[in-house]
Amino acid sequence: IVAVQALREGRPEFARQLAIGLLKANSRDPLAHYVLASAYDQMNQPTLGRISAARAYRFANAGQDRFRAAQLAARLAYAEDRPTLAQIWLRRTAIHTSSEQDEKLLAQDYQALRRVNPWSFSLRGDLRPSSNVNNGADSARNIIDGVPDYGNHSASSLALAGTIGSLDIATSYRLRANRTSATTFGARAYIQRVHLSDSPRRQAANVTNSNFASTYGELSLRHIFAVGPEDKGGSAGIDLTVGESWYAGQRNYRLGRIGGERTWRLASGNLLRLNASFEKRFKSRFRTNDAEVLGLGALYRRKLANGDGLTFSLALRDSKAQSGNGTYKAATLHSSYAFGRSIGPIKFSAGLGLGYSDYPAYLGSATILRRPREDKSIYGDVTMFFEDFDYAGFAPTLRLRAGRKSSNFSRFTTREFSVSLGIQSKF
Repeated sequence: IVAVQALREGRPEFARQLAIGLLKANSRDPLAHYVLASAYDQMNQPTLGRISAARAYRFANAGQDRFRAAQLAARLAYAEDRPTLAQIWLRRTAIHTSSEQDEKLLAQDYQALRRVNPWSFSLRGDLRPSSNVNNGADSARNIIDGVPDYGNHSASSLALAGTIGSLDIATSYRLRANRTSATTFGARAYIQRVHLSDSPRRQAANVTNSNFASTYGELSLRHIFAVGPEDKGGSAGIDLTVGESWYAGQRNYRLGRIGGERTWRLASGNLLRLNASFEKRFKSRFRTNDAEVLGLGALYRRKLANGDGLTFSLALRDSKAQSGNGTYKAATLHSSYAFGRSIGPIKFSAGLGLGYSDYPAYLGSATILRRPREDKSIYGDVTMFFEDFDYAGFAPTLRLRAGRKSSNFSRFTTREFSVSLGIQSKF
């Protein structure tokens, strides 16, 4: 009681001495560690204070005591100019929040730290059972433009059931920034692995899980800058990327890409974004991937009066490859609707996608000449975000996805149904 009163009276040195004495009697006393951390805070010694706050958190009971200790540790880490460590402590604070107001304030603090921290981190994981892990054909029959062709599809090219696991890790560092522009250097790794069910193993005895393993890595340099009146919030950006793709344990291709975008902030929180990119793929394993790819895209996001969100996106691609099988034009249109309010413990969103691709000179088998190939696809998904079942600000998501692609080459007529479990941050 005397030590706490000393802190209130602005006598941190006396409080420090009392706390040290209490800790000699009981080194696991969370209140004594908290008093010591607060004393160091008043004495402008944030490093010693954070260490003591961490010990207070360690020995305190779950609940408000740990909430206060983690908050203090986060504030002292920020005073040390260690925003990443402060973000970690805010995540720990989130474990012990007891009200919606606490969660709202915590999210605001975390977003403020994200703005000042030169480092940015993103981690996404996904595990999904699927009826078609290899994008395989519906039927073993080889039919082209309605006419049966010689031979059937191999067992490994048919739809195989199993489970797909993926991990997407990204980080970036802000090299420089001011009120109107910022330059960042980023790195990303995407890893996807497949585990086949027992039935596909019997269907295609020579196929193993590693045949469908894929890995992608990239390094990027990005510059964004304000455009137009300051109160409009418009911006533009340009980025340079180099990367490498691996599939089935071998290099698939390397790439270099340049891209740009322009964003307009519209009335009522709406947003419009246009983007373009040019990608050169080289040192490819197959000639279909030795290509130049031009991409154009548009996105419109609208916030409705009831708090729901509506998004439309369009993506166009034009690929010119060394092989006719890799030369194509494609268009994808996607729309999604996100409910602003939860229904019970779940926040819902749903999406619908349409796709079309045209291969002007495709070689489907050795018995036919090259001819046009056309693919049409449709897919839908429903995502459920269980925001009330979070840990350290991370909550589970469940996504149901169903889709079908039809083609005049039966090898590419496919369908899939999958259920995926993932993790998403609340703030």
